[in-house]
Amino acid sequence: MNKTSNQKRLVRVILPSIIAFVLYFPFNYQMANAQEDLQESADKTVITEEEIEAVNEITPLPLDQIKTFADIFTRIKLSYVEPVTDEQLLEYAVDGMLAGLDPHSVYLRGDKYEDLNEDTRGQFTGLGIEVVMEGGFVKVIAPIDDTPAAKAGIQSGDLIIRINGEVISGLTLNEATEKMRGAPGTSIKLTILRESEPDPFDIVLKRAIVKLSSVKRNRLSDQIGYLRVTQFQANTAESFRKELKKLRENDEFSGLIIDLRNNPGGLLTAAVSIVDSFITDGVIVSTKGRSEESAKEYNATAIDLIEGKPIVVLVNGGSASASEIVAGALQDHKRAMIMGTETFGKGSVQTVLNINDDDAIKLTTARYYTPSGRSIQAAGVVPDVLVNQRQFKDTEQGFERVKENDLPGHLDNEIEVKIDAKSEETDKLLAADYQLNEAFNLLKGMVLFSGNRTATSNADKSTKTDS
Repeated sequence: MNKTSNQKRLVRVILPSIIAFVLYFPFNYQMANAQEDLQESADKTVITEEEIEAVNEITPLPLDQIKTFADIFTRIKLSYVEPVTDEQLLEYAVDGMLAGLDPHSVYLRGDKYEDLNEDTRGQFTGLGIEVVMEGGFVKVIAPIDDTPAAKAGIQSGDLIIRINGEVISGLTLNEATEKMRGAPGTSIKLTILRESEPDPFDIVLKRAIVKLSSVKRNRLSDQIGYLRVTQFQANTAESFRKELKKLRENDEFSGLIIDLRNNPGGLLTAAVSIVDSFITDGVIVSTKGRSEESAKEYNATAIDLIEGKPIVVLVNGGSASASEIVAGALQDHKRAMIMGTETFGKGSVQTVLNINDDDAIKLTTARYYTPSGRSIQAAGVVPDVLVNQRQFKDTEQGFERVKENDLPGHLDNEIEVKIDAKSEETDKLLAADYQLNEAFNLLKGMVLFSGNRTATSNADKSTKTDS
C-alpha cells in the first residue's frame, strides 16, 4: 500500500473522530459559575441529535477547515521526526486554540487545576508571581508579597526571557510556567529583561511553600489606619472586615489607606464585598459577555463600615483585575481618592469550565465595567493623584534654627497641644515608601478638611436651633 493510500485511510479514520470531538466538546460541560465560585465538580451533559442540529443551524461546521486539520494531523503522524501520540497532538491543538484567544484563556490539566484552587485558598508551592504571555516572553503582572519572587526583587513589568538558561520564546504560558514549577527548596535561575536596565540580568530564586496572608493591618497614627490587600482570595473579604474592625476600635480613627499595589487580582466576589463595605447604594461592577449567564450586575447594600470617613487607595502597574474593580468602583462613586500610577488594565472575567474531575479550561467569558460604564480593558484605572515611586534623598542637616522653646525662661503653653502620634516603626515605613508617605500626607489633609467641615455644619445647625 503506497503513502497516498495510507494518508487517505488515516483521514477516513481520524476525520470522524475530530468531527465528533468538535461536536461533543461544547456540550461536555455545563458552564460553571463565574470565577468567584470555582466549582470543583464537573457537570456532564448528554448530547442529543436535536442539540447538534441546533448548533449546526446557528454555526455551520467549517468542514473544509476540519478536513485541513485532519490532513495536518495525518502528516504530523506520518512525517514528524519523532513519534507523537494522538493524545499529545490533541492536547497541543487545545492549547493552541486557547492561546490564540487571549493571554488569560488556558487549559488546566491535573496539577494546574489543583494549583488554581490552591491559589484561591491562600497556599501554594512556587515562586509567587502572577504572569501572562507577551511577545513570546513571560511578563510579570506582579510579585506577591512575602514570596520568593518578591524577596528576590522581581518587579511588575519584568520580562522573563530565559529559565535556567533556556530560551522560552515560542513556548506556551503553560509550558513556561511548568518549567518554573518544582519541589520546595530547589533553585531556579530566571533571566530578566527590565525596562530600566540596559542589559538582561539573572536572578536566582528558591522555590518554597507559600502561605499567604491576603490582608495586613497597620495603624500609621492615632487617626489613620492602613490595610494592605495582597490578593483577593476566598477569605479575603472576611479578613479585611476583621482587620478594619480592629482599626475602628480606636476612638481617634478618622481615615483609611487601602494599598492595592502589586495586587494581581483574584476572586470577583471578594473585590465586590470589600467595595460594599464603603458605599451604600448603586452598582459596584457589571459584567457583559455573549451569553445571558455572563451579564451580571453587583449592587451595594446600605452599609458604610466607616461612616463616610475619607479613604485613599494606592495602586500601580501591578494592580490588576479585582484590584481595578475596587479602585474603579470607589473612584466612580467618589468614595475614595485613587493615588499612584496607572493600573495594569485587565478588564476581563475568566470562568472556570470543568471538563472532568481533573481538567478544566479557564476561559475569558465577559468584560467588566465600572459603575459609570467604563471598561478597564487595556486602559487601566488612571489615578486621581499621579505619584510615581521615588526614593527619599538624605540631605545634610544644616544649622538648626533657634525656636521660642529654646530660649531660657520661655513661657510654657498653658493649653495642652495634642499631636497625632506616629510610632518609630511608622516613621521607618513611611521613609522607605514614597507613595505611602504621600498617601499618608494626603489623607491627613482630607481628615482635617472633613473635621472642619463637620464642625462648621454642626455650628450652623446650632445657630439655626438657637434662632
